[in-house]
Amino acid sequence: MEEFIGKIWDRWLTRQVTSDFTSASVNLTDLQAELTLYYRALGGAPGKTLEPADARKVRLRRTGMQRVAGSHQRFALPWQDDRSVRLPASLAVFSSPRLNTSLYYWLVAMAARLPQVSNWFRDNQQAALALTSSYPGLNRQYKELVAELMALRPPVDDIPEDLRRRELAVAQALREPGLLADLPSSAFDCFPVWLWLYPQPPTLFSVPVATTGSGPELEAGERSSEQQTLQQRKQAQRIDDEHETDGLLVFLPDSLMSWTEQINLDRCQDDDSDDDFEQIANDIDLITVSRQRKATAAKVKFDLDLPAAENDELCLGPGIRLPEWHYRKGRLRPDVCLLQPLLADEAEPVSLPAHLRQTSEEVRRKFALVGLGNTRLRGQPDGQDLDLDAWIDEYSKPLRDTARQNFFLDQRKTHRDFCCLILADLSLSTEGYVSDDCQVIDVIRDSLMVLAEGLDQTRDDFAIYGFSSVRNSHVRYQLMKNFGEPYSDRVRGRIARIKPGFYTRMGAAIRQSSRILERQPQAHRVLLLVSDGKPNDLDQYEGRYGIEDTRQAIIEARQLGITPYCVTVDECGHDYLPYLFGRDGFAVVSDPTQLPRVLPRIYLNVSTH
Repeated sequence: MEEFIGKIWDRWLTRQVTSDFTSASVNLTDLQAELTLYYRALGGAPGKTLEPADARKVRLRRTGMQRVAGSHQRFALPWQDDRSVRLPASLAVFSSPRLNTSLYYWLVAMAARLPQVSNWFRDNQQAALALTSSYPGLNRQYKELVAELMALRPPVDDIPEDLRRRELAVAQALREPGLLADLPSSAFDCFPVWLWLYPQPPTLFSVPVATTGSGPELEAGERSSEQQTLQQRKQAQRIDDEHETDGLLVFLPDSLMSWTEQINLDRCQDDDSDDDFEQIANDIDLITVSRQRKATAAKVKFDLDLPAAENDELCLGPGIRLPEWHYRKGRLRPDVCLLQPLLADEAEPVSLPAHLRQTSEEVRRKFALVGLGNTRLRGQPDGQDLDLDAWIDEYSKPLRDTARQNFFLDQRKTHRDFCCLILADLSLSTEGYVSDDCQVIDVIRDSLMVLAEGLDQTRDDFAIYGFSSVRNSHVRYQLMKNFGEPYSDRVRGRIARIKPGFYTRMGAAIRQSSRILERQPQAHRVLLLVSDGKPNDLDQYEGRYGIEDTRQAIIEARQLGITPYCVTVDECGHDYLPYLFGRDGFAVVSDPTQLPRVLPRIYLNVSTH
């Protein structure tokens, strides 16, 4: 009975204090593609993505009912950084879904116009003024949103004078952007202004530890096949707890009924913990990450805004040194990466697996049609047959050249002037399962074998490499087949031995592949990348940094006359691949299990157009 009454009380109290129109809610995921295109069209940074914003604390003057309900403390406010634009996962500000959708578009326009907020009050006014002055349609949209928002803002009659002045200033700035320069001070924040962008939330650093190679290495533990995914990117800080006497406070939370954010707790690194990891991660504002890297079974997946190591230039040892693009500085940093070519010379030769023979035979028959074959040549001085069309064309001319007798048809063997380097992503994410008994790495392995069977039929020269990385100091570049090397059981053995590696420093692998292709004599050279996700690594190589470096590597490849093309099984590939490879430079395979059949068809399309 107590629980039943408590639920009724909670529902009634929630209805009394809520200010959202849940029935008119609009979700960001439903508008993601349209908003991204809109953001690019208005001049937004092409490397940024749109992501859900996590709720942050706001110091509001709450009513008694709101304090009892514990509401109006945290809001998912719009903001952006150099990686992405963060918008509320859903908007229910207005009573109409149309207005909530319009608010999303307005916020995206503001993000394109205002990439950085230094003075929240002044910068938002200037951005709104510029948008309404430049775009009449946005001006009408803005006025409608302001009128609706003013009717929803809390009354200012019974609030402290300093907060009243602040609220009135915000209202005037919304109606007449650019009129006021300074925001009156107050002990409280004003109610969220949903038409404005907010500054980037501060990140607290107890110990700014760079993730270098020291400390325990990741242990290969038992991984859970069921993994929850949290859409929001969470704020995080790193804590140095490597020494037994330093770091986090060791505390047994037996007396606590729920989790807390008031103190950093050093919890045991085992798998016997609460089941509702997604709810815990969602409720915590700032996640503290231990420097110790002992792996536990993965239960929840989410992105962390960890402070990146800005200076990651090391004295590199022997190997292939490669540059890396720093988008903030707008230049290549020389000799940043060390690439290690690897060859599995101990791999045992294997024949084509039985489950791939039927598919491979179909692919070989299709590839035979575009490989070495007979080409019919018209208008030849000699040949096997008469070319009647050429004779009629010549005979119908008013003036004929009696010396010209090119009236024969001939057939000759021709060979395609074409080569391809296949670059496979062998990162740790390929451990993921695409079905109950099949991993991503299995699909990639089968696809490479089937495609190689077809390429061997066409006589196109080709090479196969795989890559993964552990920071800039160790980019693994695994050779499976080199140019000029015959396709054999030994090559199949190397392909059969590939396994998930570490991370995805894609730019370095593309640059090395471009260097190899540049030395090939063929007129047409293709770099075919097979991947399952975005570029990322343990250091600063994640988010926009990794995207921009990869894009620059692709630009460099095109300047060398190479055609780069990407095939991915990442369902989110449409969000970032158009920026990297162009509109026609990639393909997303929605069903990864079909990759062995789809990849050869994609290759034929790329190589024949």
